Amino acid sequence: MSTQERDWYQRAGVRGGPRRRLTDEVATGRAFFPPALVPYLDHPHVAALGEAKRRELLARHLFQYLDFTAQFETRVVNRATERIAGNRCGVATDVPVRLDAYRIYCDEGYHSLYSLDVIQQVSLASRVTPLEYDFGPFLRRLDAIGTEALPYEPALAQLLQVVVFETLITAVLNEIPKDPDVLTVVRDIVRDHAKDEGWHHAFFAQFFRELWTQESGASRGRIARCLPGLIRCSLLPDLRPVRASLAAAGLAPSAVEDVVRDSYPPASVDRGIRRASRHAVRLFQEVGAMDVPGGAEAFDAAGLLP
Repeated sequence: MSTQERDWYQRAGVRGGPRRRLTDEVATGRAFFPPALVPYLDHPHVAALGEAKRRELLARHLFQYLDFTAQFETRVVNRATERIAGNRCGVATDVPVRLDAYRIYCDEGYHSLYSLDVIQQVSLASRVTPLEYDFGPFLRRLDAIGTEALPYEPALAQLLQVVVFETLITAVLNEIPKDPDVLTVVRDIVRDHAKDEGWHHAFFAQFFRELWTQESGASRGRIARCLPGLIRCSLLPDLRPVRASLAAAGLAPSAVEDVVRDSYPPASVDRGIRRASRHAVRLFQEVGAMDVPGGAEAFDAAGLLP
């Protein structure tokens, strides 16, 4: 058994991690989510709602983050990971790679399980009801990018979606575990998730290198021009649940639009996308995606280059 195999069987959250449980910290006033990562929380319209409503907004922001995670892992990541594991991805892979893909498949399903578990625990303790979240519009936008760039290669488009997402570095995974004011159960599951994602990142970075070497020159051009759109779609804030949460907190429609406009200015959103995508962009630069016709232009047009 290789070191990587042994490490997974001993260290993967789904193999040896405990079920993370909420204690009595809701009653002590611990934050549901880091306020600094919620752009609209200090907007004057939101501040005027009072502290109780602001805590509800933080709770619903947590619920939306975890709900998105649960659905993305199963409906996007595992959709492509199962192709690799089942030897149906169009890339020549050996059995150890397929076994690693099955391990990642198990990891991602477990991330979805404990995301929903924590939503339920926190909702019951806080008496804040999660709002329904429709993942469909996001998934349709993500799939449409691949359909446009790779109209006859849906499996390849799905693989690229996962390569992109698994090589992004977001503030949530980095910062929540270090924030002592956030509920311990939230910090624990995000830390657990980040630990697993560290080796997922390495797997998909190497997988993309193999994929790239096996593609033709024409296909590489299509891939390079597809990647920037996938990056932006993956990182653009989904404002539908933000609007729904603000409305549920009592803001009028005009005030909701004021908060959204002021809290998510395009320049700030673009900076966040560049910051979170820098490792993915570096990977694509290293393999030569910027050197194929239209590659560098596509990344520059998407605002992903310095």
